[in-house]
Amino acid sequence: MTRQGRTDFRPARKPGIEGLSADEVALRVEGHLTNLVANSSSRSAWDIIRSNVLTLFNAIVAASFLLLMLLGQWRDALFGFAAVSNALIGVVQEYKAKKSLDNLAVLTDPRARVVRAGVVQEIGVGSVVLDDILVLRAGDQAPADAVVIDETGLEVDESLLTGESDAVQKGVGTEVLSGSSIVTGQGRARVSGVGAQSYASRLTAEAKRFSLVQSEIRQALNRILRWITFALVPIMAIVINGQMQGQGGWRQAISTGSWQNASVGAVASVIAMIPLGLVLMTSVAFAVGAVRLARQKVLIQELAAVEGLARVDVLCLDKTGTLTAGRIVFDSVHDIGEPPPPGWEQVLGWFGADPNANATARCLEANFPDDGTLRPLSSVPFSSARKWSAVSFPSGTSVAGTWVLGAPEIVLTAGTAATDRALGAASVLAATGLRTLVLAHTDVTASTVEGNEAVLPPVPVPLVLLTFREKVRPDAAETLSYFSDQGVKVKIISGDDPRTVAAVAREVGVVFDGGFDARQLPQDPEELADIMERQTVFGRVTPAQKKEMVQALQRRGHVVAMTGDGVNDALALKESDLGIAMDSAAAATKAVSQLVLLDGRFDRLPGVVAEGRRVIANIERVSMLFLTKTAYAVLLSVTFGALLWGFPFLPRQLSATDGITIGIPAFFLALMPNAARYHAGFLKRSLSFAIPAGLIICLAVLSINALSLAGGYGSGTPVRTMSVVVLTLIALWVLVVLSRPLNMWRVLIIGAMYAALTLVVTVPPIQEFFDLTALAGEQIAAPAAIAFLGCFAIELLFRHHRRRMKAVLAAPA
Repeated sequence: MTRQGRTDFRPARKPGIEGLSADEVALRVEGHLTNLVANSSSRSAWDIIRSNVLTLFNAIVAASFLLLMLLGQWRDALFGFAAVSNALIGVVQEYKAKKSLDNLAVLTDPRARVVRAGVVQEIGVGSVVLDDILVLRAGDQAPADAVVIDETGLEVDESLLTGESDAVQKGVGTEVLSGSSIVTGQGRARVSGVGAQSYASRLTAEAKRFSLVQSEIRQALNRILRWITFALVPIMAIVINGQMQGQGGWRQAISTGSWQNASVGAVASVIAMIPLGLVLMTSVAFAVGAVRLARQKVLIQELAAVEGLARVDVLCLDKTGTLTAGRIVFDSVHDIGEPPPPGWEQVLGWFGADPNANATARCLEANFPDDGTLRPLSSVPFSSARKWSAVSFPSGTSVAGTWVLGAPEIVLTAGTAATDRALGAASVLAATGLRTLVLAHTDVTASTVEGNEAVLPPVPVPLVLLTFREKVRPDAAETLSYFSDQGVKVKIISGDDPRTVAAVAREVGVVFDGGFDARQLPQDPEELADIMERQTVFGRVTPAQKKEMVQALQRRGHVVAMTGDGVNDALALKESDLGIAMDSAAAATKAVSQLVLLDGRFDRLPGVVAEGRRVIANIERVSMLFLTKTAYAVLLSVTFGALLWGFPFLPRQLSATDGITIGIPAFFLALMPNAARYHAGFLKRSLSFAIPAGLIICLAVLSINALSLAGGYGSGTPVRTMSVVVLTLIALWVLVVLSRPLNMWRVLIIGAMYAALTLVVTVPPIQEFFDLTALAGEQIAAPAAIAFLGCFAIELLFRHHRRRMKAVLAAPA
C-alpha cells in the first residue's frame, strides 16, 4: 500500500511515557505519518487568478474583442483593455488580502504540547506525528485523535463534534477525538490518528480559508449574473438580426460587406449588457475591507463576514475577557460567624497550587502559598458545569475530611443558621460586583468525590467567603455607548452570578432592569425569545444556553454577533451570525470565529462595525450604478433590435460613457466612508431603482433617435453623438442621486466626470477617436431638452424610491 506516493510505514516499537526520540520522529515524518495537511489560510494564487479571469463574461468579452480586432476596429475594442484592467485590479487586491491574511493567520496557528525524549515541547499542530505523547491541559484543543494513557480529572468538551455541550470525563484507555476541547483537568494521550482524517485539521483549514462565502449580497449578484447569462443568447439573436436588417437584410449585408458594421453594433449591445465591474468592485471592496481591518489587528477569517458586520443589530458579550480584562485577582476573606478551623489557609494554598486549578483558584496562590506538605486522598477539579472543586485528606491529619471550594448557591443548601448566614452574605457581596466563592468543610472523607461521578459530599459547613474582582476594561463604557448610539442592542451573557454580572454592567454604563438568572430560563423557545427581547444582563448561563439564546434572538429576526474567549463560548460563537474571538481565546474558540481581535482590544469593535457598514453600503450604491447600466443596455438592445434600427452606439463610445458614469466614480465610491446600516433586501432595493432608471434612459435615447429619423437632426455620426450626450448626462444624474449625501470628495469626483464628458464631445482629437462630431443649433437643443427631462424623471424616481424604502424599513416586521 502507498500513502501520498510513498511506502506506508509504521514503526513497530511504541514509545514509552518518555515519548518519541528524534530518530523515531524523523522516521514517521519520512513515512508521511504526520498531522500536516493542506491547510492554507487563504485561497491560492491560482484560485484568485481563475476566479477573476476564467469567467463566462470574460469569455464573451474576449471573443468580442478578437472579432473586432480581426475586423480592424481596434478603437472599438477598448472594452477589452478595460476588462483586462478590471481582472488585474481584482487579482492584485485579492492577492494583497491573501498575503495579509496569511501573515496574520500565523499568529493564530494552534500549538500542541508533546513529550519527546522525556521533555515537554510545544510544536505546531502540523508537526505532531503518529505515536506522539500529547500533554493535554484545560483550554487546549486536541490536535489529533489520541488514546488517554494517564489523566487527572480530565473532562473534554466534544460539542464541536457532537453538538452536545456537556463535558465528558475521559479515563485511561478512552479516546480523545481531534477537535474536542479540554474543559478541566489534565492528562497525557498517545496519538492514534493523524493527517487529513484529523477532525481538527479539517476544522482549522475550513475556519481559516480565505472564502467569499454565500452571503445575501453574493447570492443576489450571482442571481443577477445568471439572469443575464440566460438572457444573452436570445437578446444577441434579436440584436444581430436587427443590425443585419438595418443594413438591408442578411443577404445584402453579407454581399456588400456591411455585415461588418452590423457586427460592430451587435458587439456594442452585447458588451453593454455585461456588468464587467460589478463583481470586481464587490471583491475589491471586501478585500480592501479585510486589509484595513488587518491594519487594526483584526483578522477576518471569512471575507463575507464583512456583510455580517454591517447587519449586526444585537451584540452578545461574554463578560470575562470582553468587558473585563480577563484577569482575576484575589480581593479578601470574609468571616461568616464562627472562626474557621486550623488548616483552612493551608488548604486554600493547595487549591491555588493545584495544576488543575481554574484561573480563579490560581489567584489564591499569591496570598496563600502552598508548602507542599499536604497529600490528598482524592480530588475533583473545578468544572464550569459543576461550579465547584473538592479535595479529601486522610484522617489523622490537621486538615482531615473533605474541603469544597465553589459557588455558594451551588455548594450550600439553605436551612441551617450557618448556611443561611453564608448565603445572605454571599448575595450582598455578589451584588457589589465581586466574584464570591465559599470554602466549606465536612468531616466525611467521601468516596462520592472520586471516580467518574463527582457528587458533592453531604452537608458541607461553610467556613469563609472569598471574594475576587475583575478589572473592567477602560474602553468598555465608551465602546458600549457607541453601540447604543448606533442602534445595536447589547446582551451581556456570563456564567457568573447574575448580581455580579449586573454590577459590572452598571459600571460600564449599561441600562437594564436587573440581572436575570439563566437557571430560570424557560424551555419553550418562544418564551425564551420573549425574555431575550426584554432582558439585557444574564448570569449563570451554561454553554448550551448561550447557543439557545443566540438562536432565540435569530428567530426574532435579529442579526447576532457574539464575542467570547472561552471554550464554553465556542458553540454560541459558531451559531451566531458573526463570531468574534478575543486574542486570549482557546484554539477551539478561534477556529469557529469569523473575526479574531489579535490584540484583544475591545475598543476595536466600533471600527470593525464601521468598516463593515462602509463596505456593504458602498457595494449597494455601486451595484445600483451597474444594474442601471445593465437595465438600459438590455432595454436598448431589445428595443432597437425589435424596431430593426441600427444600434445607436459604437463599442468605443460605450467604453467612454461607462468609464465616465460608472467605472471611474464607482471605484472611488466603493472605498469612501459610509456609516449607513445595512438592511436585508439588497436585490429588491437595487432593482426597484435600477430597472425604472434604465427605462428612463432607454426612453430618452429612443426619443432622440426617433426625432432624428423623423428628420431634421441628422443621421450617422450626429445622431450617435446626440445619443452619447443624452445617455451620459442622465447616467451622470443617476451618479449624483446615488452619491448623496454629497461631500467635498464626491462633488469633486462628479465634477471631474462632467469635465470628462465636456472634453470627449468638444476636443477635436478626442471627438475623432470616439467617432463623435460637434453639435450645433437644434442638435444641441433637442438632446439638452431630452436630457433635462430624463434627469428630472431620475430625480423624481430617486425621491419616491427613498421614501418607499424608508417606509418599508420603518414598518414592523
